[in-house]
Amino acid sequence: MSPALMLRAIGRPALESLASIGRVALFAVQIVSHLFRPPFYYREFLVQVMQIGWFSLPVVGLTALFTGGALALQIYSGGARFNAESVVPSIVAIGMVRELGPVLGGLMVAARVASSIAAELGTMKVTEQIDALVTLSTNPLKYLAVPRVLAATLAVPVLVGVGDAIGIMGGWLVGITRLDFNSATYLKNTIDFLEAWDVGSGLVKGAAFGFIVALMGCYHGMNSGRGAQGVGKATKSAVVAASVLILAANYILTEVFFTS
Repeated sequence: MSPALMLRAIGRPALESLASIGRVALFAVQIVSHLFRPPFYYREFLVQVMQIGWFSLPVVGLTALFTGGALALQIYSGGARFNAESVVPSIVAIGMVRELGPVLGGLMVAARVASSIAAELGTMKVTEQIDALVTLSTNPLKYLAVPRVLAATLAVPVLVGVGDAIGIMGGWLVGITRLDFNSATYLKNTIDFLEAWDVGSGLVKGAAFGFIVALMGCYHGMNSGRGAQGVGKATKSAVVAASVLILAANYILTEVFFTS
């Protein structure tokens, strides 16, 4: 292969990737700018809060419960090698509220919500319902995307907070039933070693992850290709993009919050 063909093969995907990043960034700027402009669709916002927040609670809660229990077992097993079994309550609490609660909650919401939003908006585009909104002098971005992004940004931190509590409870249940911890001592160690910023950082991560999930769902849904294949591709792309961005954002936020 000639050098020109090699450069073309490398350069074309790179330029396409940069163009995609630029389009997503412009879409995000449009979303944020419309948050503070009337009209405000309160009914649509409340519907999305229920869809994204309340109906995601079972899957987030179950994920957190089993993760907290498994985390307690793993920490106890590892700590036993160094006679440090007593650190189980504090490490479970810190691990849940700082990392596992926000990340796993965000990924569960991405799997459920990003796919749903992308499929819904993609279907609306295919069936020309979005074009119909334009003919009715309704801004599709304002009516469809803004309520979903705002609802996810506000609802996911609440889900993360509830998931943190359930995950800590899962570790507590395993600790007192399987690892012979005293209940009062376990809870006291959890409270003593957990700081306000540990919880606050996880909630901030939850807000960022919620924004990412809804943004990817709306972007890929509103830019879906025609036909069932286009909607399917948009749904898949939304979930993959949201999941990868959540993991990348988690590292960046952890670096900012906990590195001096």
